[in-house]
Amino acid sequence: MIQTKGIEKSFGSLKVLKGVGMEVKKSEVVSIMGASGAGKSTLLQILGTLSTPDAGTLVIDGVDVLRLGSRELSEFRNKRIGFVFQFHHLLPEFTALENVMIPAFIAGRSKKDAETAAKELLTELGLAERFAHKPSELSGGEQQRVAIARALINKPAVLFADEPSGNLDSKTKEELHKLFFTLRDKYGQTIVIVTHDPELAEMCDRSLYMVDGQFVEE
Repeated sequence: MIQTKGIEKSFGSLKVLKGVGMEVKKSEVVSIMGASGAGKSTLLQILGTLSTPDAGTLVIDGVDVLRLGSRELSEFRNKRIGFVFQFHHLLPEFTALENVMIPAFIAGRSKKDAETAAKELLTELGLAERFAHKPSELSGGEQQRVAIARALINKPAVLFADEPSGNLDSKTKEELHKLFFTLRDKYGQTIVIVTHDPELAEMCDRSLYMVDGQFVEE
């Protein structure tokens, strides 16, 4: 599902990624761990096509994404990639249902189709009673589940998560961690998670460890 080779990225004179390569199989859940500043989030931004590497190759779901033009890349990102961040980035003026529908509208889906899919996902994630609630009326765990539904609305090839449980209490965190594996088992979802949480990493199929811009054996 994901193949990278020789990924390099510098910011000015600081070389953050130093020839990173990795492969992720379809329906695999992989965690990326490492100290702050190791390059984990920079790599995730590149894998998610939000940032361009200085060198290297990146193939996602059979597509050489670094060769796509900006318009093609935006369309690919909208339809084939889902994102979940530590801070949910829900739009405060919209309801849970409307927040989840937005990527479907961007993809050109009809209002009826988008609403049906959003309701199904929110119900699946235990939020059937929260369709009309705005983010300020939801708990942290509920907000993060809305963000996951939004990430899944277009049935992406890959779901990327950056410290998804970093702001949650221990019980909510445990529920969210289990949810990732439920999604994999039900939808065959491929998931790459950047995390500092050893419990989450232990649950994953594989855990990669990054030190100073490179993967190392622990």
